Amino acid sequence: MAPIFCSYLCVLFGLCGKILCMRILVTGGAGFIGSHLCERLVNEGNEVICLDNFFTRRKSNVAHLLDDRSFELVRHDVTEPIMFEVEQIYNLACPASPVHYQYNPVKTVKTNVMGTLNMLGLAKRVKARILQASTSEVYGDPHVHPQTEDYWGNVNPIGLRSCYDEGKRVAETLMMDYHRQSGVDTRIVRIFNTYGERMLENDGRVVSNFIVQALRGKPLTIYGDGSQTRSFCYVSDLVEGFIRLMNAEGDDVHMPVNIGNPGEFTMNELAAEVGTATGRHVEIEYLPLPQDDPKQRKPNIERAKSLLGWEPTVPLRDGLAKTVEYFRNTIESAS
Repeated sequence: MAPIFCSYLCVLFGLCGKILCMRILVTGGAGFIGSHLCERLVNEGNEVICLDNFFTRRKSNVAHLLDDRSFELVRHDVTEPIMFEVEQIYNLACPASPVHYQYNPVKTVKTNVMGTLNMLGLAKRVKARILQASTSEVYGDPHVHPQTEDYWGNVNPIGLRSCYDEGKRVAETLMMDYHRQSGVDTRIVRIFNTYGERMLENDGRVVSNFIVQALRGKPLTIYGDGSQTRSFCYVSDLVEGFIRLMNAEGDDVHMPVNIGNPGEFTMNELAAEVGTATGRHVEIEYLPLPQDDPKQRKPNIERAKSLLGWEPTVPLRDGLAKTVEYFRNTIESAS
């Protein structure tokens, strides 16, 4: 949408002179990551449609945006077709924690496959650029470390996690085939472990688990011996990577890009960091490692650096401090 036409719309609809740079659809927009993305896009002057079925999301995540005329919240499931006139689509719709995506694995596969098909169909019809939120889980339990985008992965296609892992791999296939066959302008982000405000208390992810357990004075649950590693990216860094890739130009922007923090921590090290951030003495309870749980995870972000000029800026300790404060307030307000 041209800036002059945007300005005309602002005057026409009384939007206080606010220039709407783009009309953007964000599926899964009321979720943890999606809500931060919607907030950033609205603050930058875009007109944002937030689409969500609220299976794992809370309306409160975007409640502060509801009075903004450039923000629209639509309750809808991406497995059903829908039509909007938009210029960009961020497809984030899908449960992302094992607790939620294993609750209804068939639905998880449908969301990844049918949801992505519907969004690609929409992008094709209205000639919108589309970004797919993929995942580092496409690498499975990797034999290559750190993981580069050209690594094909080591995924169990019939395991408990496969509804999510393989669903995301199929979604990437669809993105590439729509680009090659129909010329759809596609982008693929492979998200590594992300944390920050608006995570759910009970979503089963390690950062939220540890923080909530520590604040409630309970032992921190570690699966396995705690030597397995993860890399943790603060949500604002991730959103910055999303937006840079969506607006990047070039011959190879359609290929996947790792977005994550290459700082690598064992679960035992993370537990100690959470203890420091919460100011609590933490005890550890060790439980058996779940099936197909990756032993190591660390992104190689050289492609993001060269293509986008992107790298994370928020250290784990700083991000944990903000996240702990969020959960502390959430727990206190609920008690």
